[in-house]
Amino acid sequence: MPIELKMPALSPTMEEGTLARWLVKEGDKVSSGDLLAEIETDKATMEFEAVDEGIVTKILVAEGTDGVKVGAVIAMIQGEDDQGAVDKGDAQPLPLAGGEQVVSTPQPVKPTIKTPLPQAGGAGGGPATPQSNDRVKASPLAKRIAGNKGLDLTTISGTGPNGRIVKADVEAISGEGRSAVVAELDRGIRRETPAPTQAIDTDIPHEVVKLSNMRKTIARRLTESKQTVPHIYLTVDVRLDALLKLRGELNASLEARGIKLSVNDMLIKALALALVQVPKCNVSFAGDNMLQYARADISVAVSVPTGLITPIIVDAANKSLSKISTEVAELAARAKDGKLQPHEYQGGTASISNMGMMGIKQFDAVINPPQAMILAVGAGEKRPYIVDNALAIATVMSATGSFDHRAIDGADGAMFMKIFKELVENPLGLVA
Repeated sequence: MPIELKMPALSPTMEEGTLARWLVKEGDKVSSGDLLAEIETDKATMEFEAVDEGIVTKILVAEGTDGVKVGAVIAMIQGEDDQGAVDKGDAQPLPLAGGEQVVSTPQPVKPTIKTPLPQAGGAGGGPATPQSNDRVKASPLAKRIAGNKGLDLTTISGTGPNGRIVKADVEAISGEGRSAVVAELDRGIRRETPAPTQAIDTDIPHEVVKLSNMRKTIARRLTESKQTVPHIYLTVDVRLDALLKLRGELNASLEARGIKLSVNDMLIKALALALVQVPKCNVSFAGDNMLQYARADISVAVSVPTGLITPIIVDAANKSLSKISTEVAELAARAKDGKLQPHEYQGGTASISNMGMMGIKQFDAVINPPQAMILAVGAGEKRPYIVDNALAIATVMSATGSFDHRAIDGADGAMFMKIFKELVENPLGLVA
């Protein structure tokens, strides 16, 4: 049988993608680690690589094809074990649709993502066991990632050819804050409640704009959230004067290091600390179970040309403000270039969305399941405010928490908002 090169799952929840560009052509010889194509997922354009050596004999899916299902055959490759037979003309050709022929081969090859994951600072188990990992049937990239993340490959089931472990298998286990239970819950919701489609008949002059995979996913996810998650909204007004003063002092001391804290960086830290202090809000609803998270991973909403993406600050409560600022800037830049890896935007235990820089005073954000809350931050503006029992002018910001009422009671959400307000109005706690 010919080797079937199949559309890879580049994330735990990916169901289909766009084959954006082939990086090889028919007749090319590929080796383990060579880039084969660029795949556009719902969040980014990613490269994937070959696991074994072989020759590309037939490309079955053309560049630019949308809606290619995960597992669909996109090309045929002649494996290295039969290349001697191919060179000598000994192998038997097999017919394909359209009359083309390829040479029979012993086993399929499955691609994985090219870029290795960075070493994690939170998720993962104990030290890796190199001896056992060396004996496991896994791609070189999967072994390297498992070593970096301290994972034992003997505990992972492979989905590659003949049970071979590939990168997607390692990513699904490590999760970077997203457990297998949550990922499966997410996939189940997506299958059960697809976003509705509606044809529009109009005489108004218009242009039909094709939706990107990201925009399709945003439409589906927001529809799911509003249909399946009972939202409760709680708003507090927060005085920012002390935080702004501290920010100015910190930026003066960090200037030599080229770091400039934003208000949002400090709010991320306040959100994470509030989740630690009110753990009943750091949860996910999972049917008959509740997932109680042991750390606060904050998803930060970033607007990109194709929609919205939420890179994650892992364990934000235990990171310095300067570290948070550096990570946010780096992740946001790569998000806008479409270069984030799945573990950098999938997961998170709560989200923050800040529209204050655009002058928005207050808004209610939509929860991103399986998370159970999101904080919507408005603009800081001068308002009449009671300070020390006297009317004064203060810089005030409105913040609204959206909570999944299945998982978080109103009293717990109110306590969370109270703690968040106290942390922002007494900001020395953010650097303690």
